[in-house]
Amino acid sequence: MEKGVAKFGKISGVINCGGIGMAQKIVFRNGEPQPLNIFEEVVRINLVGTFNVCRLVAAHIIANIKAGTEKEEDPGVIINVASIAYTEGQAGQTAYSASKGGVAGMTLPMARDLAGQIRVCTIAPGFFGTPMGNAVKDSNLEKHMVHPYRMGKPSEFAHLACAIIENPMLNGEIIRIDGAVRLGKL
Repeated sequence: MEKGVAKFGKISGVINCGGIGMAQKIVFRNGEPQPLNIFEEVVRINLVGTFNVCRLVAAHIIANIKAGTEKEEDPGVIINVASIAYTEGQAGQTAYSASKGGVAGMTLPMARDLAGQIRVCTIAPGFFGTPMGNAVKDSNLEKHMVHPYRMGKPSEFAHLACAIIENPMLNGEIIRIDGAVRLGKL
């Protein structure tokens, strides 16, 4: 945050998209349970980390409103990133799905908490051509895609983020951007 403030003078919002994914089943093939620290790490980074950034950015924006350096009519926006896995997690995605479900679940209450000061939306992307998305090496993936028959482009994600920033009526929403893909059981 300090670097952003130093560079831009203030922060009016955030696209909160940090996270990790680990594909591990709850019980391994050898019968051993997944170590609890794996679940805790994914939740700590994806959910607690997202909340932490939200609270810090929100406090900064609200301080700017009180100081009169931020417009009150639409002063800030927080865009969190979940995943379609929050509703359609696959085998081995319990920790990831739970963490992204938590991110999605914060959307409306956070928008209500910050009403009149900061809008909050969550984007739930499907498969995108990013390092995390490119790590999916499943030959069955394309048969689950409706249209277009490809991974999303980062520019398409960015276009949606810009639309959220520009449209003051978008608040408290979880928006899927996935080309109508429904995963079923891969």
